[in-house]
Amino acid sequence: MLLGGIANAARLKVTVDDIHVGPGSIRVALYANDDSFRHEERASRIISTAANSESISVTFNDLPAGQYAVVAYHDANDNKKLDLKLGMFPEEGWGLSNDPTVIGPPRFGPSAFDVANSNTNIVVHLHY
Repeated sequence: MLLGGIANAARLKVTVDDIHVGPGSIRVALYANDDSFRHEERASRIISTAANSESISVTFNDLPAGQYAVVAYHDANDNKKLDLKLGMFPEEGWGLSNDPTVIGPPRFGPSAFDVANSNTNIVVHLHY
């Protein structure tokens, strides 16, 4: 039974591009629903890697099939949060799955995509 669950688990590869190479890290947060979206402490999973290339890729393994959304950002000061000016305007590079047009706080729906029992690849473009 356990082997069947692993065999049906999906893999999600997220490529983050348009990175301004520099100090800090690129944080990629995976969300499984609207209630947790943009609340990093409630993310399904988070991967952090050095911001030492214009493009990086991270892989989330063993995901159950379902709908997900990704928030990626360049945590230039490594404080493990997206710094905001006036509490609403990103001061660090940021990007969302599906690259939706954002007016106001981003929502889960426009960034959501399906992950089936296979390999899924997406690209997230950072905006500075």
